[in-house]
Amino acid sequence: MTTINDILQFFEAFAPMETAMDFDNCGLLVGDNNAAVTKALVTLDITAEVAEEAKALGCELIISHHPVIFNPLKRLTARAVPYLLAQYGISAVCMHTNLDLSEEFGVNICLGKAAGLKEVSRAPKGECLFFGDFEEEIPVRGLAERVKTALGCKGLRYTEGKGTVRRLAVASGAGGSDIFAAAAIGADALLTGEIKHHEINAANELGVAVIDPGHFKSEDIVINPLIDRLKAAFPAITFTKSKENDDKMNYL
Repeated sequence: MTTINDILQFFEAFAPMETAMDFDNCGLLVGDNNAAVTKALVTLDITAEVAEEAKALGCELIISHHPVIFNPLKRLTARAVPYLLAQYGISAVCMHTNLDLSEEFGVNICLGKAAGLKEVSRAPKGECLFFGDFEEEIPVRGLAERVKTALGCKGLRYTEGKGTVRRLAVASGAGGSDIFAAAAIGADALLTGEIKHHEINAANELGVAVIDPGHFKSEDIVINPLIDRLKAAFPAITFTKSKENDDKMNYL
């Protein structure tokens, strides 16, 4: 019998809880760590639709990247996701910044490799900044097109910077604030899922190109590889990627 605790220990091997950032809320957020698991749904976010999907599939557990409980709960209505999970008897394990920061396998490692980097390392500066070098310089537009294809984007934003990229910095999700750290490590471009207007202005001044495929696409890249690792570690459990959790943005 495999329990939730076994799955928590699996994550400890490459994304230990102690590495999560101070503001974060990771780990088992709903349920009992001694509960048995035979079916699990894996997703970036746990929404009401995802909870209903897990119930329909007979899953005892949902594994997500974003925490289903982040801020303190002030009310719990009938359609609140934690309420639904408890009502359906479905546990929730959420691995957030500890999975972002993992130097063995994590969100930024997967994002960097999707962009074509062979080696991805954590940067000495920045909060969740990773980087790698291409064997030769490549045009920014060509890299943006590669990222769009690899992540399955309907569209993305990019700036030209100096026009070519040799060193690429990677900060999945809301990583725009790492633009200054990216410049400090000599990056020619920053690949991130969310960047503010004033940070784009700073990037232009610093000569660092920006490639922004959106928060969801920059992090969903970890889900299928994570499922592969989970299947290898726990062959008796059925792991399924959520079909209800997808990029909610529309593109013209």
